[in-house]
Amino acid sequence: MKATFGLVSLLIALAIIGVVINKQLKAVGKVPVVAADGSVSQGSGAASGTVREQSQQLQEKVRSDVVKALEQGAQGTARQDDANK
Repeated sequence: MKATFGLVSLLIALAIIGVVINKQLKAVGKVPVVAADGSVSQGSGAASGTVREQSQQLQEKVRSDVVKALEQGAQGTARQDDANK
């Protein structure tokens, strides 16, 4: 009886994990792809270029977004310093 209950529990746990993994893989396929000209397109990776090129383009976009956010933060801090004087 214990063995049957343990086996059924294991199968249920594996089914739940399988459903979660399936949802995660489908969500990853919907990541926006950045083209060489900087435009963003939704898709499952069917855009032009290799995976390596797409990865490099995405990294460059993230890098530029981070730099832009840091610049905006620095400008906001400078404005607050000027307002406090």
